[in-house]
Amino acid sequence: MSQTTIFDELESQVRSYCRNWPVVLATAEGSTVTTEDGREYLDFFAGAGVLNYGHNHPELTEPLIDYLRSGAIVHSLDMHTVAKREFLANFRDYVLRPRGLDYKVMFPGPTGTNSVESALKLARKVTGRQHILSFTNAFHGMTLGALSVTGNSMKRQGAGLPLTNTSKIPYDNYFSGAVEDFLWLERVLEDSGSGVDLPAAIIVETVQGEGGLNAARPEWLRALADLCKAHEILLIVDDVQAGVGRTGTYFSFEEAGITPDIVCLSKALSGYGLPMALTLVRPDLDQWEPGEHNGTFRGHNPAFVTGAAALKKFWADDAFEKQVRERAAELRDGLQQIADGYENAVVKGRGMLTGIEFPDKEAAGKIAAAAFQRGLLVETSGPESEVLKTMPPLTITSEEVRRGLGIIAGATADVLGTPVETVA
Repeated sequence: MSQTTIFDELESQVRSYCRNWPVVLATAEGSTVTTEDGREYLDFFAGAGVLNYGHNHPELTEPLIDYLRSGAIVHSLDMHTVAKREFLANFRDYVLRPRGLDYKVMFPGPTGTNSVESALKLARKVTGRQHILSFTNAFHGMTLGALSVTGNSMKRQGAGLPLTNTSKIPYDNYFSGAVEDFLWLERVLEDSGSGVDLPAAIIVETVQGEGGLNAARPEWLRALADLCKAHEILLIVDDVQAGVGRTGTYFSFEEAGITPDIVCLSKALSGYGLPMALTLVRPDLDQWEPGEHNGTFRGHNPAFVTGAAALKKFWADDAFEKQVRERAAELRDGLQQIADGYENAVVKGRGMLTGIEFPDKEAAGKIAAAAFQRGLLVETSGPESEVLKTMPPLTITSEEVRRGLGIIAGATADVLGTPVETVA
């Protein structure tokens, strides 16, 4: 029996990542994962953004082990626990208060799509309106409500039924600057004869992680926030992938200086790969009846333990943010050097969520495969997988960034040929 026979024999055809990386992973530390036969891979994937602090960070591992050995409660639904109290206190002290944010914290269930579902439900409940607007190339999750505001046609088709009560509007730069942003939306909202109902909410990613690393400009986000405020439309920011430090600040919308009405968080919240999600809600919008939205696994105490430890370790001051911005600049500069060697290759994204779009739509996938052969885990993004997407742990070292960029440069040369020389 081969190392992967049991997976091929029993697992569903729906599996995907293992098709590109057909190895059996055994151990991991920091930015490195190791297979059961001892081969090491540098990780520029980080669990699709779950592992912002790397694999098995020792200062998160130890409190988790201590907690489990103590006999403390693991599962608690939404009951009060010591672990939840510690997480909430740290989240208040290290995230909300320093940023002047006033949100109620909701535990909707353990995944990003749970958070999005709760946000859409609450927006409809408090406004009494049904329609939600989202953006071209958006991705918000795989459950029906989240799929209804997702743009990817392949994923939407998996629903098997019509996805209604939502509409898509152009994301920043969708028309390459040829059409004024929000022109259509402003017109129809102000025209009582347009036939377009006032939406309950608009949901947006500040960086479209799955949609091609499209990064909205701060001024565009501010204009969107102003438009929502003027028409009493709730603004939901889906920060599931771009949040928790990925863009250089805890929330990805901080650079734009906006305050969303609702924020969706998950992925890196626990800091350790343990399932956890939050929905942050403006206090006056917290109009749920007890139990009106719930979930069996919204009280996952091990995630509270590592999440609290991560907040105390990385967010008690601004040192970690500065480090992330330094690594992000190194990553972007290196990717830009690679892109400069190939005609019409473009660097996209923001912070440690950055990549290269190639004019040949098949190039990114081939480069990712070549990089895997060279010892690097890196994925693609975009409706046609046309963007090579780098998303390393935020704790990665400068040396590891350089090593990863070297692998990408070599893999790109393998696929596209020797880069042209550029004049500085």
